[in-house]
Amino acid sequence: MLSTSSSFRIIEKQDSFTVCKNENCLVHKYSDVLLAESESQSIVLKCKKGQQFIIEGAPVNGLFFIKQGTVKVFRTGINGREQIVRFAKDCEIIGHRGFGTQEYYSIGAVALQDTELYYFSKEYLQKILLKNPKFSYDMMLFYANELNRSESKVKSISQMTVRERVIDTLLYIHRKFGDLRGFLNLPLSRKEYADYAGTTEEQVIRIFSALKKEGLITAKGKKIGINDVQNLKNEISEHNYFLDS
Repeated sequence: MLSTSSSFRIIEKQDSFTVCKNENCLVHKYSDVLLAESESQSIVLKCKKGQQFIIEGAPVNGLFFIKQGTVKVFRTGINGREQIVRFAKDCEIIGHRGFGTQEYYSIGAVALQDTELYYFSKEYLQKILLKNPKFSYDMMLFYANELNRSESKVKSISQMTVRERVIDTLLYIHRKFGDLRGFLNLPLSRKEYADYAGTTEEQVIRIFSALKKEGLITAKGKKIGINDVQNLKNEISEHNYFLDS
């Protein structure tokens, strides 16, 4: 039973798995395994923009796979401040870090646009993992890669200046979501940039102003355009800007 949030709407139980065409996508790769059982619990959930579908501290009951949309994953820090862990899009898994090891979700997740998700219950996934060694092995590799990326990012971020962290955030958004008519294809508030970069909104505003004066970015309201990707990459190249792709 879902207990993370009651704000989303259950669309249907899935009989077929029409997800992305990316053959490297873990859930897509094992769609036949995940839907092999007659009691398959592949439920499609629809969240409206701004709706939270994982509540931090709620009991872990399964994980989510983004069928379509964009999601913000965050956790609460000191004095209730939000720290954005990552932004996720189509074909990414949400809630996996709590699966199988924790009783409660250590993160929250909010839809940044109208989003559809596949939901797999914890009990159902445990059953599939026990029955399918290849799926279990690939899940282990997935977790190992996630852990390696997280550890590398923590090490890199801890050695960055505030300006470098803000530039890293811009490049991360550019790398992951691309451009749309000259602007990053994920409009974010200055606060959201700050919450991901681990700084303050005021610092982000000052750094954006400096980058505009240097001709490196363009800003129009919430929209940010990168004019010189290579120069931004060069500025943080020693920190391996490509870690969080």
